[in-house]
Amino acid sequence: MENIFDKLLHLPLFQGVTQERLQETVEKVPFHFLKFKRGEKILSCGDECTHIRFIVSGRVKLEYESSVLKFKISHELEAPEVIAPDYLFGLDTCYPFSVRAIDNCGILQLAKQDYVSMLRSDNVFLFNILNYLSRNSQVRKSQLLNLGNASVQERLVMLVSAFTSQKSQNITMTFRQRDLCRLLGARRPALVSAISFLKDNELIEMPDSSTIIINSRPDFLKQLKVGSIN
Repeated sequence: MENIFDKLLHLPLFQGVTQERLQETVEKVPFHFLKFKRGEKILSCGDECTHIRFIVSGRVKLEYESSVLKFKISHELEAPEVIAPDYLFGLDTCYPFSVRAIDNCGILQLAKQDYVSMLRSDNVFLFNILNYLSRNSQVRKSQLLNLGNASVQERLVMLVSAFTSQKSQNITMTFRQRDLCRLLGARRPALVSAISFLKDNELIEMPDSSTIIINSRPDFLKQLKVGSIN
C-alpha cells in the first residue's frame, strides 16, 4: 500500500498532504482497489460519475465520440492520475467518454459521499479540488473569449486542449474532414493549411487523411498563442 500512497501524493488533489495524513484518511474512509485486465472496459460513455477514481498502476485509454458528427478523439493516461473529477459534481455527472485498460491496471476509487466526507475533514483536500476545478473552468473561458481571434491552427489546438488533460499521451483524432471543419468553424483550405503546417513541423503524424496523432501534448499546445493552456 505504501507504493500506492506514494503515487497518490504526486497528484494535484493530494498536494501538501503528508503520507501519514493520507494513511490516516484511508483508514477512515472506504477506498476500494479494483483490478482490470488488458482491454477490459472500466467505464462506458454515459455512466454516472458516482466515485472519484485514481489510476494507481498501468495505463488506460479514454475515448470521446460525437453522436452527430464523424469525429472521435482518444488519449491515454498512466498512473498516477485521476479520471475526470470534473464530473463528480454539477448538473451533468455522466462521463462523456469510455475508458478501457490498455494493460493490466489498478484503480483506487472512493464513493462520492465518502469523498465529500474526506473534503470536510481537512481543508487541504477541499482547497485542492476547488483549485483543480477552478483552474479547468478558467482555462476554458479564457480560450472561448479569444476564439474569434484564433487561427484555424489555434482552434485545432484548443480542441485538443478541451478534450485532453495535462498528462495525456498518444492523442489520436479520427474524423471526416467536413465534420472537423464544422467543429472548428473553418473552411477546408484553411484546415488543410493548418494541418500541413503542424505536420511539416513534426507536431503531428498522419497515417491517413482522416487520422491525426499527437505524440507530445506540451509541444502541440505551444502553438496556442491565446489565453492559457491546460
